[in-house]
This record gives sequence, C-alpha cells and structure tokens, in this order.
Amino acid sequence: MNDLSANRCQLEDVAAYLDGELTGPGLNQFEEHLKTCVDCATELRVQRKLLCTLEVAFGARPFNLPNDFARVVTARAESDLSGMRNKHERRRAAKLCAGLAIISFAFLGAAARTVVFEPLRSFFRSTGSLIQLMWQAVSEAAVSAAVVGRVIARAILFAQNGVGVLLLVSFLLSVSFLPFLLVKYHRAQTIE
Repeated sequence: MNDLSANRCQLEDVAAYLDGELTGPGLNQFEEHLKTCVDCATELRVQRKLLCTLEVAFGARPFNLPNDFARVVTARAESDLSGMRNKHERRRAAKLCAGLAIISFAFLGAAARTVVFEPLRSFFRSTGSLIQLMWQAVSEAAVSAAVVGRVIARAILFAQNGVGVLLLVSFLLSVSFLPFLLVKYHRAQTIE
C-alpha cells in the first residue's frame, strides 16, 4: 500500500500540490488519487479558486507565494488559537459581546411583550372594569338610600298624631326582616 492511500484525503497534499512541493512518485500518486477521490478534487478546485480570487483582488501585479505558504499559514492558524493577546483586543471583544447581549435581550424583550405585558394589561383592564362597576353600585345605592331617607323623613315630619313615628318603626322592622327573608328564599331555592 502506498503512502498516499494510507493517508487518504490529506488536505496538506492538496496545498503541497498547489505550491509545487510534490515531486516524483509523490506527485504521480497524488494525481492518481485525484482521479478517484471526489473530496480531494473538490478541495483542489476550491483552493485554485481562492488563488484566482487573490490574484484578481491584488490587481494585475503578479506575486509569488512562498513554496511552503499553505503549511506556514496552517501551522500558524493551529498554534495561534491561544486567544487575545493584549488589553485592547480583550476590551474590544468585551464590547462586542456586550453589544450582542443587549441585542439578544432586546429581541427577547420584544417576544416577551406578548407573553408578559399583554396578560398584565388584560388583568388591569378587568380590574378597572370591576372597580368601576363596584363604585357605580355603591354610588347608586347611596343615592337610593338618600331618596328613601328623604321620603321617610318627610313622612315623619309632616305626619300628624304620631303616625310618622309608627311609619318609621314599621319601616325599620321591615328592613331588619329583609335579610332574614332573603336567606330563607335562597335556602328554599337551593333545596328545590
């Protein structure tokens, strides 16, 4: 088994092929491998497109990459994962993270509006309607009591020979028996 088939699909071989570092039997083995391996052929096309894009981006001035450019970049990328090197980079990364967190919370807040604030708004609206109904009932009861009181007071004041006092006593007795009659009525309705 040759060296290339044992290390099938080594992307370093694609970079070495593009850099012209493969020679002799290694070059022949890689070219034979390209005929059968779709992954390596695709990677070779992608890297060639990248090189063409770089040539166009840097203008008509041709420049030559060092022979081991791909290996140097790969080695530096693998060894340079240590993180941020100075305070300025750490500060900039912290600001970026804070900005992303604020944006995330803003989106979450917009979504939470319907979940949190709409039920609260509905609760306060219902509570306000209930308070308004109670206030209206109490005020109408007070007005009714004032009218009834005025009518009774006139009857007592303008009645002759103690008839007014008799009317007052009968009214107070009827009002005191009213709760008893209401309870008795509701009990009778429950039993039936």
